[in-house]
Amino acid sequence: MTDTRGPQPQYEGYAAGPLPGEREPAPGQAGPYHPPQAYPSPPGGTHGGRPQGGQQGAGAAQASRKPRTGARTTPRTRKARLRVAKADPWSVMKVSFLLSIALGICTVVASAVLWMVMDAMGVFSTVGGTISEATGSNEGSGFDLQSFLSLPRVLIFTSVIAVIDVVLATALATLGAFIYNLSAGFVGGVELTLAEDE
Repeated sequence: MTDTRGPQPQYEGYAAGPLPGEREPAPGQAGPYHPPQAYPSPPGGTHGGRPQGGQQGAGAAQASRKPRTGARTTPRTRKARLRVAKADPWSVMKVSFLLSIALGICTVVASAVLWMVMDAMGVFSTVGGTISEATGSNEGSGFDLQSFLSLPRVLIFTSVIAVIDVVLATALATLGAFIYNLSAGFVGGVELTLAEDE
């Protein structure tokens, strides 16, 4: 085939001169390439971004470092100061109601156990005989303590006291919650310090 484009212009930089890989280095660039730096290098030169004497300085620091003898071996205790700013009266009433019921049941059971123990030891018969002799006369036998302090009467009396205790304890606890909320509004409430062992 015949080239019909005619003579093509030659670029001076590539036609006359050598290729980039064949060029000889300039006389002033015989050493390794150093990029321009924004800040002057520290005295003593750098090696990998660190001073060359850094390894020696680190070795001297490790050699002169002494072991810690007063290290803490006990666990640390975290403490937090909290403040009871408000007591919910409804929750206080529920908790006090349940606690007073439990206390009333314990009172009834303790009274029954105490009566049985005293009856088994003969306290009522001995004291009752003494009282009947002291209060007796020719017409009557005197006061009968055993019939007055029988187990059903003691349980009924203790149950009435337990019911009154439940009502009073619940009412007083709820009233105390209202009074605490009023006083906490003025003085800020009771401060507590809580500690946690790690």
